[in-house]
Amino acid sequence: MVTLTLLDQHYKTPVRQWCFEMSTVIRIGRAVDNHVVLNDNLVSRYHLELKQLTGGNKGDVWQVISQGTNGTFLNGTLITKSTIPDNSLLQLAQGGPILKFQLEDISEPTISPWTPKNQETKSNISPCQHEGNSPNNIFCIHCGQPITVLKGIRHYQILRVLGQGGMGTTYLAWDATGKTTGTPQLLVLKQMNADMAKIAKARELFEREANTLKSLHDPGVPKYYDFFVEGGKKYLAMELIHGQDLEKRIQSTGPVTPHQAISWMVQTCDILDYLHNQEQPLIHRDIKPANLMVRNANNRIVVLDFGAVKEIGTTPEKAGTRIGAEGYCAPEQERGQPLTQSDLYAIGPTLVYLLTGQSPLKFMRQRGKGFCFELRNIPTITPDLRAVIERVTEPIPRDRYQTAQELAKALMSAAHG
Repeated sequence: MVTLTLLDQHYKTPVRQWCFEMSTVIRIGRAVDNHVVLNDNLVSRYHLELKQLTGGNKGDVWQVISQGTNGTFLNGTLITKSTIPDNSLLQLAQGGPILKFQLEDISEPTISPWTPKNQETKSNISPCQHEGNSPNNIFCIHCGQPITVLKGIRHYQILRVLGQGGMGTTYLAWDATGKTTGTPQLLVLKQMNADMAKIAKARELFEREANTLKSLHDPGVPKYYDFFVEGGKKYLAMELIHGQDLEKRIQSTGPVTPHQAISWMVQTCDILDYLHNQEQPLIHRDIKPANLMVRNANNRIVVLDFGAVKEIGTTPEKAGTRIGAEGYCAPEQERGQPLTQSDLYAIGPTLVYLLTGQSPLKFMRQRGKGFCFELRNIPTITPDLRAVIERVTEPIPRDRYQTAQELAKALMSAAHG
């Protein structure tokens, strides 16, 4: 039996798995008629084939044949045709998805990627020394346990620091007990600094993110798991999104095609439509490439960072308080008077960044008392798409698209124009 496991590119942890018991040919690519479909723009429609050369379960010999435009790497080496050893890593294009290839005797029970292969006899063996692991591995390839645990917070094992800022620290955490979600789970644990907890506004924003996520249920929003206080510090446990944010994506691979950029922004509009149509409508207030994550498994957008979210009709910010990134922030939001149309405004500069790889500020020009985007000399921005960007970034909110659905339709029309 062949088992293919899609691994997260950063953490090398399992995201999805396929098992083939009787197959002699396995086709992998972006087209929907492949045996394994990987929706990633670096993957060709029919990227590679795995062919069985000889049979016999553990004695199987398989061959990989690469047909992808961007190439295939077997254990880090670019190949066109090669036999593939058990436990090999296949990467479809530089920076593309990674699949782990494993052969199992079909007479043996299938082993969960998280279950140590020697678990049934672990009482008779010495503790695993975690030898032979890649420096990027979080879990040991031999015993399945975390290689390094920085510390414990309640039932969470802290494995890595993902980010650190003035508000607090974000950790990659492992809930081995399954107490939070019902099954052992990798997740994100956000810790608020004790000093920041003394500041009323910071405390409000942190708690607001927790309360907002708890009330939302959409694939485009990270799942809420837990909120608690431990040792005088507040913690928020939430879903770990296996993927890469659009800012890092563009920095690492460069601008994307108009088709891909529009597809991602239409998905973002769908999520904004969900937020804006809550019983108490929500304004995100910080839409930007760094807060838009692409899931590795399906190339779909997830909106991150709900610390700045605001309900319509609640107390306005104090004069001079700006929440939102420069270049992506609508004029009225700069004045502390955000609207749902302020979230839509940010789609315009985000498109500019995705298509040029440059800060949208580079393309802003003064027009009267406000600013507009000058995009006429950018070959990847068609006249139809330019018209959409210009309208959604009009200085006066009433001159923009009024709903996320209206903007999504305009974007789809520009894609086919």
